[in-house]
Amino acid sequence: MTVGAYEMNLDGAGVRIGIVQARFNSEIGDALFAACVAELLALGIVGEDILHVTVPGALEIPLALQKLADTQQFDALIALGAVIRGETYHFELVSNESGAGITRIGLDYGLPIANAVLTTENDEQAQARMHEKGRDAARVAVEMANLVLALEELAENAKDVGFDA
Repeated sequence: MTVGAYEMNLDGAGVRIGIVQARFNSEIGDALFAACVAELLALGIVGEDILHVTVPGALEIPLALQKLADTQQFDALIALGAVIRGETYHFELVSNESGAGITRIGLDYGLPIANAVLTTENDEQAQARMHEKGRDAARVAVEMANLVLALEELAENAKDVGFDA
């Protein structure tokens, strides 16, 4: 029995990326952004194919992602930010609601969204993760953009040969 497989594709040539970055905890967000963009460029994405917008905080990220998705100009989106636990329940609210909103936008639009909104107990944990997670977000966005494009092509080809996709 032969099983078909799709190989991971990190070729960013021609991939268009929208990035939404929260300005709250800006030191972490700026480092996430710098690492993310460096990795996107290393994967072959040109600067003209990257749009960066900022919003006040993590709760505003889903709306900005939705508006970017509405344009149909992007192959993937990236959410960047940091939610660091404080002394109140606000941490759980912001973490849960921003994460749920980010996921919902991706599913509603069928658009990959790499979620690199860090949720940490303290600044030290965020600082320890910011560079790696920025790079990871870039790789996830490119890989998933290529996967979605390949699966959409597969669906179109299935229709051309009479299969329901």
